[in-house]
Amino acid sequence: MKRCGMIAVVGRPNVGKSTLMNALIGEHVSITSSKPQTTRHRVTGVLTQTDKTPPVQFIFVDTPGFQTKFSNALNKAMNKSVTSTLNDVDLIFMVLETGKLTPADLRVISMLPSGVPSIAVINKVDRHDDKAEVLPFLQQVMDQYPFKEVIPVSAQSEWNCDLLLQLASGYLPEQEFIYEEDMLTDRPERFLAAERIREKVFRLVGDELPYTCTVVIDQFQQEGQLRRVFASILVDRDTHKAMVIGKGGSKLKRISTEARLDMERLFGGPVYLETFVKVRSGWADDSGVLRSLGYD
Repeated sequence: MKRCGMIAVVGRPNVGKSTLMNALIGEHVSITSSKPQTTRHRVTGVLTQTDKTPPVQFIFVDTPGFQTKFSNALNKAMNKSVTSTLNDVDLIFMVLETGKLTPADLRVISMLPSGVPSIAVINKVDRHDDKAEVLPFLQQVMDQYPFKEVIPVSAQSEWNCDLLLQLASGYLPEQEFIYEEDMLTDRPERFLAAERIREKVFRLVGDELPYTCTVVIDQFQQEGQLRRVFASILVDRDTHKAMVIGKGGSKLKRISTEARLDMERLFGGPVYLETFVKVRSGWADDSGVLRSLGYD
């Protein structure tokens, strides 16, 4: 009998949840950056291993980092996404950063449902040359909650990711696969295109740009192998617009070029991309706007 189940990847912002999911799947499905709260939607990634005994399909749900500092409509929507996911899965990966057990971490741990098995995934252990240095922190985590396993990993270097998958498979139910064996994500190409652009904005504009920035796909057309994408980058103020555009349009050009190349690799074909920057003040605290952007 095959094993197949859903695994929620949860934790506070910036502990490496998206990097971990991408490392486990082996593909860049969920966007990443050093900016906290890069992930805003639930993103499903699929890994199917037919060469294992028994064959297993992991369905990872990468969730936004649970936000405790701010309470605008955007953060409330993302927190709701996290809490609604926890009871709908077969297993939870509680991702923590090695050596750091913060009040925000404890808040997320307190939300873990007792009826769903949880594995504590201690990320970023590559910061320690001697892995034995992590052992006291592992014990500290074990004292906080009855985790089924506590596993140190490095999502960046993929160290110990195979062991994590091996252990996780034993907690998944015996059932047929839910997705096709070659499927990587259930998200449509339109969504993936918007996320690639947003990732480049966060990576290339960096700390200069406040958190209130998002991307809307105005048109997504496919003509044979060619995809034509017209997108708008929404910012909160005119000063933010200038940051994204850059001197002589240089920053926006680089954002668009790198996003287009990523899309071409992801979609396996040529992409024509046009991006625009628009000011829409207060969008992150407008429930109507958030619903139109896909935030439940």
